Amino acid sequence: MSRKLQAKARKRRAAESGIRSSPWGGRLTVALVYPNTYHHAMSNLGFQTVYYLLNSRDDTLCERFFLPDHEDLEEHKKTGTPIFSLESGRSLTDFDLVAFSLSFENDYLNLPVIFELGRIPWLSRDRGDSFPLLLAGGVCAFMNPEPLAEVIDLFAIGEAEAILPGLVTALFSQGSGKNVLSDLCRLPGIYIPSLYQPTYDTAGCLTGWAVSENAPLPVGRVWAADLEQNASRNFVQTTATEFGDMALTEISRGCSRGCRFCAAGFLFLPPRTRSLESLKSQIDAGLCWQDKQGLVSPAVGDHPELAKIEQYILDHGGAVSVASLRLDAITTADIEALKVSGHKTVTLAPEAGSEKLRKVINKGVTEEQILEAVKRIAGAGIPNLKLYFLIGLPLEEENDITAIIDLTAAIRTVWIEAGKKRGWLGSIHLSINPFVPKPFTPFQWAPMATEAELKKKIKAIRSAIGRLPNVVVSFESPREAILQALLSRGDRRLAGLIKRIASGEKYKKVCRESGIDYESLLHQERTQNENFPWDLLDSRVQKKYLWREYQSAKAETTTPRCVAGCVRCGVCSKSEG
Repeated sequence: MSRKLQAKARKRRAAESGIRSSPWGGRLTVALVYPNTYHHAMSNLGFQTVYYLLNSRDDTLCERFFLPDHEDLEEHKKTGTPIFSLESGRSLTDFDLVAFSLSFENDYLNLPVIFELGRIPWLSRDRGDSFPLLLAGGVCAFMNPEPLAEVIDLFAIGEAEAILPGLVTALFSQGSGKNVLSDLCRLPGIYIPSLYQPTYDTAGCLTGWAVSENAPLPVGRVWAADLEQNASRNFVQTTATEFGDMALTEISRGCSRGCRFCAAGFLFLPPRTRSLESLKSQIDAGLCWQDKQGLVSPAVGDHPELAKIEQYILDHGGAVSVASLRLDAITTADIEALKVSGHKTVTLAPEAGSEKLRKVINKGVTEEQILEAVKRIAGAGIPNLKLYFLIGLPLEEENDITAIIDLTAAIRTVWIEAGKKRGWLGSIHLSINPFVPKPFTPFQWAPMATEAELKKKIKAIRSAIGRLPNVVVSFESPREAILQALLSRGDRRLAGLIKRIASGEKYKKVCRESGIDYESLLHQERTQNENFPWDLLDSRVQKKYLWREYQSAKAETTTPRCVAGCVRCGVCSKSEG
């Protein structure tokens, strides 16, 4: 065991405050793994909430594992030091259950390193009963678990608050060997890949599944009906994270807007909020640690008590921080709260430059609304603006790329005029990201732009934006976006490919050699009745509804929200309409 790595872990642990793991002895032992570095992991509320839920139980202890920092990987390999838990320094194989928190598909490429350092065989079939069971949860797990179906023993399909109590009780009472898997499949929200064998036609297209007796098909997603019962915040406090200068609190979950590209807007239906009364104790706990309070939600601006939440934080000596603001939901109170909190930058997400494409994606905001929001923010004296745009969207044409540039120029004009009146000159930062068609969204049938097409669009934007003073632009890598699409849309034949891609091989090469047609998987429109790998899951959003939404997108038609506050998907109690 490397003394250098041990010393770094002790120092990191000493800098933390908050909940501690339970002591060893007489408990189900869980290794909670985030497949990225500590810096990223400890800003993830899902990871933190699972850690809290497990260690709040008398029959369970949970310790954390992370991808080693880049500078530590060589030390691990040189000294033969296995990956070890932050709490006790134990190895992965010392635990009954290894649970992976999967929030981002590209983190799959970090898993082979973790398995190697953890001395765990990559494929499930190569692991006997001497190894712990491997569980995966998180948004990637219940969006499409199939790329890891030959690696992971069981998946949590849904939210931890609803799944963990039954699963932990079953494992504690029945044991954690592979012999219990056939019984665990009866639990709500548990998917056991070994009980489902995909079938393919001669062309390699998925035709269905051969399912073992008693295994449900489809496996239903489960969710926490009442968020008031469980808090979700950073229960472990540390400044050594991406958001280390603030305390994070989830104020709501899900989104009623129905943006057709957004997986979070469909996977977390129905939308649920936490009341101000239930949030007060979470905010108070955060204020004991940091003045700045980060409010977390896919749709912060839609919370019915947002103004009261912001005012509560301000009244108690805190400052408000939000990831982004909805363009058509910004209030004077929101802007004032950010101004008083000392914000120098506000983030907005037009997503598309043209009115046409905003209808296609169901964004539902006009250029007038965008410019009015910019004018109000700039008028409040906040000097910097960040804008999110997508490229490669369905039905996108060359003039839609030009529209991004034109809209940015119009925003800049409003911004500069406001700045001159107040005597400041701020900057505008564009973040340009390739569109990725995600499972369980209306765009799951849509093709993704090729790497060459994306690079052409990027070149055009970079050239034009370069002529606008005080405007900077950054781009997500087209290759990284395409890898994300491959890992989010593929089936269980990807298990071997993940190791090869992680080692540096080109995805096109390994797909060709493995007989996977990445062109049709990624860059061709899918047919209505085509089988997707994720069809073995029931997200509770009707597929026929998603298909109608896709057709509406192609007709450039927006869909309003229903009176229940969510899209007409069949999840809420209202009729589908």
